[in-house]
Amino acid sequence: MHFLAAWAEPNNCAIALAAALLGLLVGSFLNVVIHRLPQMMLRDTANFIAHERGEAQPYTGRYDLLLPRSACPHCQTPLPPHHNVPVLSWLLLRGRCGECRAPIGLRYPAVELLTAGLFALAAWRFGAGLTGLAVMACGAFLVALAFIDAGTMLLPDDLTLPLLWLGLLVNLNHRIAPLHDAVLGAAAGYAALWLIFWIFKLATGKEGLGYGDFKLMAALGAWLGWQALPLVLLSACAMGAAAGIALVLAGRHQRGQALPFGPYLAIAGMLALLYGSDWLTFGIYDY
Repeated sequence: MHFLAAWAEPNNCAIALAAALLGLLVGSFLNVVIHRLPQMMLRDTANFIAHERGEAQPYTGRYDLLLPRSACPHCQTPLPPHHNVPVLSWLLLRGRCGECRAPIGLRYPAVELLTAGLFALAAWRFGAGLTGLAVMACGAFLVALAFIDAGTMLLPDDLTLPLLWLGLLVNLNHRIAPLHDAVLGAAAGYAALWLIFWIFKLATGKEGLGYGDFKLMAALGAWLGWQALPLVLLSACAMGAAAGIALVLAGRHQRGQALPFGPYLAIAGMLALLYGSDWLTFGIYDY
């Protein structure tokens, strides 16, 4: 009832609505990041290898988050501005390209709606001040990282490292956690998964985690403080195990096949950020 009453207040509703609209716009940009950043990494790697071999670089044109203009991935037709309206354009086009009628993935409106929801929750939970904006920024990073990892098994340093440093800067004034807890959290987050990685590798000869997971866990520690890490990790492991079992039973995943861990860390970390003492620590860690 308290939750519903808070949302019913006109001021809270207006702030949450404004944040949701901002989230739709940011989510549209995140779709560009999710699609292009892995491609940018592959291009940079290919160009570096060619340079080391003394060969001509295979990619010479500009390709980043701003240029070239957004285009249909199937026919490469640049999208007109009215086809770039978050969610609405996808609905009006019935999930298809306006030129070649090829299907446009459900991921695009899903990212936009998810970001809008996270921004609205962040605004309701923390207000429209610096803390609320910081939590929105963290949510945007986590959405991008989760979807990139789910699609490519990559957690780019271009996102994990800025997220880590941003968490430490946000906590300079104890906005989410005391600074010393945030610094310890960053170190402990990295060290915990590094240790698990080596224990698993020595025991099985296989690599159960990627180095990007270490850095994402360090970033979550920088935002939440070290006290939050055990239950964030346990929650992420539980969600990952449940998802893996469900995929195997549905015939969409093979036993022993690698499963991205980043999305579950991102979900657990965002829940901890939004509902810390209520959801995560049963009163041990309170904002």
